[in-house]
Amino acid sequence: MRGSPDEPNESDTTSAPDVAELPEVAEYRPLLFSIAYGMTGSVGDAEDLAQDAFVGLTRARQAGTVVADPKAYLTTAVTRLGINYLRSARVRRETYVGDWLPEPVVVPLDEPGPAEHAELADSLSMAFLVLLDTLSPTERAVFMLREAFGYGYPEVAEVTGKTEANCRQIFARARQRIAAGGDPLARDAAYSPSSPTRRAAGEQFARRFFEAAAGGDMDALLGMVAPDVVFHGDGGGKATAIGEPMAGRERVLRFLLGLFRRGQFVNAYLRLAWVNGQPGAVVYDAGDRVVSVFELDLAGGTLQAIRSVVNPDKLGHLGPVSDLARLPGAAGNAPEPDAGG
Repeated sequence: MRGSPDEPNESDTTSAPDVAELPEVAEYRPLLFSIAYGMTGSVGDAEDLAQDAFVGLTRARQAGTVVADPKAYLTTAVTRLGINYLRSARVRRETYVGDWLPEPVVVPLDEPGPAEHAELADSLSMAFLVLLDTLSPTERAVFMLREAFGYGYPEVAEVTGKTEANCRQIFARARQRIAAGGDPLARDAAYSPSSPTRRAAGEQFARRFFEAAAGGDMDALLGMVAPDVVFHGDGGGKATAIGEPMAGRERVLRFLLGLFRRGQFVNAYLRLAWVNGQPGAVVYDAGDRVVSVFELDLAGGTLQAIRSVVNPDKLGHLGPVSDLARLPGAAGNAPEPDAGG
């Protein structure tokens, strides 16, 4: 008997041995983090859920349960923990101020990131996670396991505790809802294969794009951006950000150039990075504290969307967070569309 994964108590996690470091299960950490992040959109919560799954395995073994397939056990545990997380987080999402974006997973160009982050980078883009956020917790789990991670229906059924026929129905319903989201770029970005050629092209594009923005070169930017490009900014009511998506090439570029002029005035700078598998950058203030993260969505060598995370609550995993864009005591986003990222 393999045993069913129990969800560990928070009070148990501090005293349990760190089974995640054992050789026979340590290799599964990147997969668990990826599934948990796909479910939650939060780096910190994904790391906690992955650790909770490992603790659950430890508790099961200590209780005498024979776990013949640790990978299946851990995958089931982290997925079910993610479903419970989403059910409890629903109210917070419904009251979120402004545009919601996931916490960025950043892999710097000039230094390696955590192994689990590097693996995730080719799995789930920000755009795709926003679409996943329109699904119910169970729909999200079924769709993500099937599409983003390639699980077969029998495996999805075992992980979610549903019948195989039910999982097929759930998947079909979820795919219809995803299709209704209307953004093929968002759907396709999750599955774009990473290759040295693609990465080199993305890095080159990001370098040219941000250099043109820093230099105020509108002509160069116009040749890189789609006419219907969209800018998304997530301040969460805690940092200066646009209140809703901004569309249109000239409008978006004027706004972006304004951001870069203000950044130069306060000696902010950026470092290129891969953000959720897409080219992007992290912006720092003069004290080397994180201000924001940009993700660039490309299709056919043209920029289709820019996503900027400014909410300080979503940047802490990247290092000390700047107060440069923070709204002191504010309950909502600034009303002016050119006030920030």
